[in-house]
Parts: sequence; structure tokens; C-alpha cells
Amino acid sequence: MSQKPPAGTVAWTDLTVPDAEEIRDFYAEVVGWTSDPVDMGEYSDFNMIVPSTSEPAAGICHAKGVNADLPPAWMIYLVVEELDVSLAAVKERGGTILVGPKSMGPGSAYAVIQDPAGAVAALYQVAE
Repeated sequence: MSQKPPAGTVAWTDLTVPDAEEIRDFYAEVVGWTSDPVDMGEYSDFNMIVPSTSEPAAGICHAKGVNADLPPAWMIYLVVEELDVSLAAVKERGGTILVGPKSMGPGSAYAVIQDPAGAVAALYQVAE
């Protein structure tokens, strides 16, 4: 990201599944997205691209490596100012921390939470 998104916004949406190629092809046919591979070392995940703008719309990821314990659901990443403070609020308000927190490089981290209604989302602290 070229500019830090403001707290409270949706920074990204992705889907983590066992077979990212199959699901990439599904959404390419159904939605019309093209894809751009993201090198993960031993494999590639995919940014899904809006053809008319050439901008990424979402990600489709393999359920392995850093994503091995993420559920197979469309995940939104909600920007928070301080991940630790937000995670404390999750617990205080009856939510559950499902995954993490996990580092995403210096100053950036995320955690997957479940709210009291059962909905799942990721909280994302972005580096300055």
C-alpha cells in the first residue's frame, strides 16, 4: 500500500482455500477477474484483478504457510490503530480471537476474530 488506510476502513478482502488455482479459475469465469500471482516461495497466491481498471479487487490464497489456519471464507481486513488494544476489546465485548496476532513485517500485524454473533473478520494494524 502506498498510503496508510485510516482506521475503520476495509483494507483488503481475500479468500483462503485448499486449492487456490481452482477457486481462482472459478471466480475468473464467474466474475470476470483476471489474476496476478503473488510469490509465496514454494507456491503462488493470487491477486484478483478488475480487467477494466487493472486494479486488485481481492486475493485468493492457498490454505498453507502463513494462511494454514485461516477458515475458508471471504475475509475482510479491518484497519485498527493498535491491534493489542482492539484485541483486548474483542475479549471484553464477548468476542473470540481465532488466529494470531501474526506479524506482517515491521509494524504491521493481523489477527482473526469472531464477534459475539459468530461472524469472522481480521483486524489489521498497518505500519506507519
